[in-house]
Amino acid sequence: MLLGVFDGHAGCACAQAVSERLFYYIAVSLLPQETLIEIENAVESGRAVLPILQWHKHPNDYFSKEASRLYFNSLRTYWQELLDLNSGENPDIKEALVNAFKRLDNDLSLEAQVGDPNSFLNYWVLRVAFSGATACVAHVDGVDLHVANTGDGRAVLGVQEEDGSWAAMTLSNDHNAQNENEVKRIRSEHPKNEEKTVIKQDRLLGLLMPFRAFGDVKFKWSIELQKRVLESGPDQLNENEYTKFIPPNYHTPPYLTAKPEVIYHKLRPQDKFLVLGSDGLWETMHRQEVVRVVGEYLTGVHQQQPITVGGYRVTLGQMQGLLMERRARFSSVFEDQNSATHLIRHAVGNNEFGVVDHERLSKMLSLPEELARMYRDDITVIVVQFNSHVIGAQNKPGEDV
Repeated sequence: MLLGVFDGHAGCACAQAVSERLFYYIAVSLLPQETLIEIENAVESGRAVLPILQWHKHPNDYFSKEASRLYFNSLRTYWQELLDLNSGENPDIKEALVNAFKRLDNDLSLEAQVGDPNSFLNYWVLRVAFSGATACVAHVDGVDLHVANTGDGRAVLGVQEEDGSWAAMTLSNDHNAQNENEVKRIRSEHPKNEEKTVIKQDRLLGLLMPFRAFGDVKFKWSIELQKRVLESGPDQLNENEYTKFIPPNYHTPPYLTAKPEVIYHKLRPQDKFLVLGSDGLWETMHRQEVVRVVGEYLTGVHQQQPITVGGYRVTLGQMQGLLMERRARFSSVFEDQNSATHLIRHAVGNNEFGVVDHERLSKMLSLPEELARMYRDDITVIVVQFNSHVIGAQNKPGEDV
């Protein structure tokens, strides 16, 4: 299985394109040579491609039918190149994930440089390239779990200890100023005289929060290329403030990469679920709290935490009110249809006592779009549950997997 969360910035176009395309690039990177030959022969002779890949997509996941042919042609070029290289070996999963991310980002950049005679498509490929997106993708194959992360999305594993309590195990690193290794990496890739300017106020060139991302060609292309593409591009693009300026202290591009960091984990019976979330979730909730909320939702077993009042002075009557409220909350805890919805309710509606306040929740969800960004980030969450019995059987030595 492949699962992913994609978080856009400077517009939604790049996140939309990556969410539609990245899984195909990963699949092509992972497929054996004979399958790629089969697909190429089917396309060449106009036959239907065998349903090797089952994609579960909502109709709204496809933004532009006009772009689908362009997307397909770029993908086909990729698998043709893989066939020409023909190493004969089945690709390593980690290497395949890295290659797929880098290749898609390269194609987004090339499509924008080449342009398109169709004016809508030309505008669209430029919007995709000039906006940006982070991606956090999980590839699950039996007990083998790989997480490929580019940017500040995060993957956290929910582990159930022997005493029934929950522990959080992080399977990705944030690519931002809080990650010292990332700061060192970026500084090492540019001359010494840029040491003070390459990261300013915890942002790349003082502008961008994530230090890895798809698109964002303003941080990748030379100044000459940016000017040439924008001058020959459609007028609507120049109405976007983001495309007009060159970042300050822009001397030695590229400053940004889409190359993911890949972390491997072999699943164990105590690994109960995986939470993939965009940075909006982790800004509002600690990973331990995320795992506890999901774990309790899935098992129906609530480990009562002591009520904290965070320095407030409360009377006995107020404390009784808080306890009564907590009891009422647990009796209606299963109103959410799934654990991801349940988690978002907590992320958006928690008050200072760590309790979901329905009035606060409804206010936060009904804010107009232009105001909402001042109070909360957009949040995407996927919760993947694992079958402990299957994992246990696959982990036993001597058994056929």
